[in-house]
Amino acid sequence: MKKALLLTKIFSMLLKEFEIRWSDLDANRHLANSAYINYMSHTRMTVLTQNGLGHKELVDYNIGPVVFYEHIYYFKEVLPGKPIRVSGALKGLSEDGMFFQFEHNFYDFNGKNLARCEMMGSWIDLKTRKLTALPEDLLQNFKNLDKTEDFSILTKEDTRKFQQYPKDLTL
Repeated sequence: MKKALLLTKIFSMLLKEFEIRWSDLDANRHLANSAYINYMSHTRMTVLTQNGLGHKELVDYNIGPVVFYEHIYYFKEVLPGKPIRVSGALKGLSEDGMFFQFEHNFYDFNGKNLARCEMMGSWIDLKTRKLTALPEDLLQNFKNLDKTEDFSILTKEDTRKFQQYPKDLTL
């Protein structure tokens, strides 16, 4: 019964199916890192578009998404021949919507979890080139996205939790 409940919960969120193309493979003939990133980005934009945050809205408000990091954990190789599914769920959101996190999981055709990614991003005002909060009507749509079990409210400090800072060259 517990397994059936878990599958219901997983399949109630967006699962986007992808066929592995020849161009998605690396020299080892398994799914290339860049393909994982492309599949996640495509899935994320599908989630956003289906919730009123598509290209039209981004153009209307002159904003765009910025990725701060993507941490990918690989559990099993993804090989060509069978489609995979990629999930997308909101893992974190700041009160004003400026910062967000998504979790993506990769599944084979049997539902086996092949990889997981946590990504963090923000919104940029395309005129000022500065980070910006989401407009209130878009924020309400964002708050309605499917959330992970460990969803959290984000703060600016969360963007530096890994203590990574620029180190300029001295010329």
